[in-house]
Amino acid sequence: MTTRPMPAQLTADILDGHDTVDSDRFREGMSRVAGAVHVVATRAASGRAGFTATAVTAVSDHPPSLLVCANAGSESARSVIEAGIFSVNTLAWDDEPLASVFAGRTELRGEARFDDDRWQTLETGAPILDGALVAFDCRVVSAEIVGTHHVVIGAVVGVRIGRGGRALVYRDRRFQGV
Repeated sequence: MTTRPMPAQLTADILDGHDTVDSDRFREGMSRVAGAVHVVATRAASGRAGFTATAVTAVSDHPPSLLVCANAGSESARSVIEAGIFSVNTLAWDDEPLASVFAGRTELRGEARFDDDRWQTLETGAPILDGALVAFDCRVVSAEIVGTHHVVIGAVVGVRIGRGGRALVYRDRRFQGV
């Protein structure tokens, strides 16, 4: 696993002297893009931790790998990198209360977020949500800081295919079922 901040010079080289759009304008534009809602979870030395994420995508199917983006200021994101393992649990539309818990919209923090009996494990020991549409069990192979976020790539070592049904998505700054 490699973890290193992206040098400011590298960012400037990528932009090649071109200006970028204002951050507020960019966020407003991205609010129009629907994203599946996931809970990313880990088991670190300090206990279980997790966060809600929409910035999750497949990298490759050979070898199977996923990319997750997480706010660099998040304790849960740092726990993922520290532990070197994580799960990606894709939520069904009726899992909105759980998405709110892991988004920090409730008083629950840390280990208390995992108090119900819906959490199990697969290969790595990372928490896997029983009832997720699909759950991926991953080992961290790369973690880079890009701007304000960790970009984490995980090798998928286990998959649990869950129930079918409507997915929970986030669009226009609110949860929706599709």
